[in-house]
Formats: sequence, C-alpha cells, structure tokens
Amino acid sequence: MEQQDPETTPVRTIRVELGARAYDILIGPGLIGTAGLEIALRLKGRRMAIVSDENVAPLYLAPLVESLTAQGIEATPVILPAGEKTKSFEHLVPVVESIIGARIERNDAVIALGGGVIGDLAGFAAGIVRRGSRFIQIPTSLLAQVDSSVGGKTGINSPQGKNLVGVFHQPDLVLADTAALDSLTPREFRAGYAEVAKYGLIDRPEFFAWLEAHWREIFSGGEARIEAIAASCAAKAEVVVADERENGRRALLNLGHTFGHALEAATQYDSARLVHGEGVSIGMVLAHRFSARMNLAGIEEAERVERHLRAVGLPTRIAEIPGPALSAERLMEAIAQDKKVKSGQLTFILTHGIGRAFIADDVPGSEVLSFLTEQLRAGDAPGA
Repeated sequence: MEQQDPETTPVRTIRVELGARAYDILIGPGLIGTAGLEIALRLKGRRMAIVSDENVAPLYLAPLVESLTAQGIEATPVILPAGEKTKSFEHLVPVVESIIGARIERNDAVIALGGGVIGDLAGFAAGIVRRGSRFIQIPTSLLAQVDSSVGGKTGINSPQGKNLVGVFHQPDLVLADTAALDSLTPREFRAGYAEVAKYGLIDRPEFFAWLEAHWREIFSGGEARIEAIAASCAAKAEVVVADERENGRRALLNLGHTFGHALEAATQYDSARLVHGEGVSIGMVLAHRFSARMNLAGIEEAERVERHLRAVGLPTRIAEIPGPALSAERLMEAIAQDKKVKSGQLTFILTHGIGRAFIADDVPGSEVLSFLTEQLRAGDAPGA
C-alpha cells in the first residue's frame, strides 16, 4: 500500500456553506496528530468528551488525547463496543450520562473518533445533551469519511428499522485523516467504497467512469484515494447545502439505501452477515435492476453497475448474504418502516441510467414485492 507522508501531502479543505453553521472538512494524512490545533483554532471550549469504540481507541485515542492536551484541552474518553448493534438506546443512555458527567458545556465539544456507528451515536448524544452541544467528527473508516460524517444526520437504530430515532445536528469540524484508512480490513474498505461509487451513480457519470478506471489506485492509497474522498465530500456538501433537512434533493443520497437498510434490518444488523456498505452495494444494484424492470432505464446500465461493484469485491445480490434465506415479505416490512415512506406511499431513488437518479415517491408496493419475490425465487440472477 502506498504510504502518504503528512509532511509533504497537502491537506484538502471542503467548506460546507451553511451560514452561521458552516464548517470545514479537512482531508489528508496525519490529521489526528494535529487535531488539537485545528480544534483550538475554531472552538473556545476547554473540555472534550471523546466517544470511540474498542477497535479504534487502541489505535488512535492516545495521539488524539496528546494533541488535545498540548492545546490545554481536557479530554474524557467514552469507549463503547464495536459494531452496528451499538447504535441503540442501550448504549445511548450511558454515553449521554458520561458526557454530562464530564461537565461538557455548550462551548465544549463531543468528539466522535471512529466509523459511522460512533459518529451517528455520538452526534445524536451531542445533539440532545444541553439541547445541543458542539460536535466534531474524526471519522476513521472510508464510509464515515465520505458519507456519514458530513451533513448532520445523527441517530440510532430501532428493532423496527435503521436510523429511525435521531436528530439533525451539524458538526463544527470534520477531520478525515486518510492515514487511518490503512488500518481497515479489506472488507471495511470495500464497504466504504460503495458510498464513493454512489456519488457517481447519482448525478456524476464522469466520476463513476473515473472510478472504473482508477479504483485500484484508490484501494492502494496515495493521491487517487484523497481525490476520491475529496470529490465525494464535495458532492455531499453541495447536496446538504441545497437541502439540509432532506425535504427534496438530499433524498437522492439514499440511492440503494431503501433496499440496503431493509437488508440490514432483516439480518438483524449482524455484521458477520452484512455491513452497511455491503447492503448499499446490493441495494444500488437492485435499484438499477428495478428501474430497468419498470422500463425507466436499460438493463445494460444495471449490468455495468453490477460489474464494477463486483470487480472491487462487493456483494451485488441478496443470495450472497450468508446465513438463513431472507423473504420478500420480511424485506417489505422493513421497507414499510423506512423514513422515506410518506402517507403510506413508498419512496425510492430510481434511475434513468448511470448518473441520472431521481426521486420516485409513488412506487407501488405490489411492484416492489413482485420484484423481490422474482429475485429471490430465481436465486437473485441478473435479469430475473
């Protein structure tokens, strides 16, 4: 893997222009080691609660605390179990109590040091403690760096569905240390890459074509990786600025997620069977196949998407999920609980082709059930 030198690799800055709540996303290697300085330049608080998990804390907590201490900032760690099941009321309550116990005031901050699970949970806690505390994202997974750390969506899961409890709470700063990605397993990195590909499939066909040509360089590290992360963050920032509360265009960021979230709920958030990015990968292929079935796009578009995601090692079919077989009826139950359902009508992000996604807010449930039944009955074969 190509190593990035923090001394010579320039840090990229993406600005999220939200008026008085605007913030910077910094992207580059070595940012955990300089986090204290970056935070001190922007926030007046002298106390920070650092929420992390048992996998990430042993790697990055010490240099982060050292960096904060050098700036006269007192740090209180809150360490949680790793995994999707941590996004629950069971773990939210002790996090909230730990933040209050650390005497975090409104000018102080909660820092999320970890992947998307930690970012979502810590952000939700920051959003409700003292009716809103300062919040800093230090994402250590690719998925969190390009997606969940940006935009202010925070929350936890319910047994009935994913992310059903939460608030919009924008961070004050995002520090995406690309060197942290070197510690990810291949599976974790691939899962994050699904969210990178998503931005090309929504409305940037040229970016998707660039990914097809350069994905090996992204996986190996170096400038292509930083470029992909910066392009993804810029794409998300543009959408968030235009539609912060997901009343319209921001829903496009959910391409593949309605199917993907249903798959996660149906597998009971068991990361041994399926992690979020894998669900999104399968979901994006299903969204393109379903669009082709509804004569909205050509089947060759769905096949191209599947080809690329399969090439990088991501699952693309429901049948690839290990464990007990899933039923179309169970998936429909989860889809019916999705946050994008309005007045009982199913809302999907469908497509007219690569880079031409659109919001379909009147999708007949009978068509979705029939589609899923056909996919499962045929072993999830292409064109089924």
